[in-house]
Amino acid sequence: MTQETTRICILGGGFGGLYTALRLSQLPWESTQKPEIVLVDQSDRFLFSPLLYELLTRELQTWEIAPPFEELLQNTGVRFYQAVVSGIDTEQQWVHLQDGPEIHYDRLVLALGGETPLDLVPGATSYAFPFRTITDAYRLEERLRVLEESKLEKIRVAIVGAGYSGVELACKLADRLGERGRFRLIEISDEILRTSPEFNREAAKKALEARNVFLDLETKVEAIAQDSISLEYKNQVDSIPVDIVIWTVGTRVAPVVKTLPFKQNQRGQISTTSTLQVLDHPEIFALGDLAECYDAEGQQVPATAQAAFQQADYTAWNIWASLTNRPLLPFRYQQLGEMMALGKDNATLTGLGIKLDGTLAYVARRLAYLYRMPTLDHQLKVGFNWLVRPIIETLSQ
Repeated sequence: MTQETTRICILGGGFGGLYTALRLSQLPWESTQKPEIVLVDQSDRFLFSPLLYELLTRELQTWEIAPPFEELLQNTGVRFYQAVVSGIDTEQQWVHLQDGPEIHYDRLVLALGGETPLDLVPGATSYAFPFRTITDAYRLEERLRVLEESKLEKIRVAIVGAGYSGVELACKLADRLGERGRFRLIEISDEILRTSPEFNREAAKKALEARNVFLDLETKVEAIAQDSISLEYKNQVDSIPVDIVIWTVGTRVAPVVKTLPFKQNQRGQISTTSTLQVLDHPEIFALGDLAECYDAEGQQVPATAQAAFQQADYTAWNIWASLTNRPLLPFRYQQLGEMMALGKDNATLTGLGIKLDGTLAYVARRLAYLYRMPTLDHQLKVGFNWLVRPIIETLSQ
């Protein structure tokens, strides 16, 4: 009787899921052990999310930061399904896909990421623009195009949240809209970039000031309407006219994750061991935004792309180890520093003893992200384009 092929099912094709699939396909399986690897994502494209801002300034094109999964998974043996996960049966080990097949698994990887909660404030679901997915970027681009083609003298933009996403958006859009743009960056706390190194925060403050971005600190959003936003500051509520509101605050795990019978924290994140396995379910691994993980040193792992990128290596190794009777490795998170775009040709970078800002940091950030792109083939295509495009643009002028 032939032994059935082991199946590894990976839900979510972001940094955690896609990179786990790629690493698994590269590990030294014996021909009799090689498992079937299945990757499921609701989009047909991977998104290199730290570079999403560059779409709005047309510094980059969609194909560079959002290549199709089919292209990335060529010659890897990984099977891809574009589908929404409608349910997971952890007892029988089945994944149910909306309008798709049921998939039985021997190992399951939960890497479904998060979504932006827009129901926290009246009117946000109807009128605010989130900025997390490629679809969000297209919707925002279309709204900006309409505003730019209008007869409006000033385009009034309110950005909710002065974390990394809010600050990067404010700088990029200010560079795009130039003199026509009027920007407010709204933050509930008393400081922008609260978790950022001081060097990055100061560089960001300078960049925002140079672009005349108005900071509303210690300010709470009360409501959003079609052409206004109501803000509360020191118990006083003011309604301010706006043309567009962009919402960058908060993250929420996918609804299907909340229904799972696992230990979860208040934010709905799944508790894992240091080997990235779900408590009491060693056949299931969780990483990225939806996991509450403490590494081998006991430090809490942040829900960032950088962390998911590192977790993918360990997840792939530990799945391989669990199927080949080898010891599993506890995850060790390495803080490699932080990078942030502050407009066109400007960025800030700290980490590993380095502090940079300006054009040099912008180039270093680009190169670091090029190195982290998912496949060598894609790195070469994008890298070649980055080298050649400035030459073509110069010649065509």
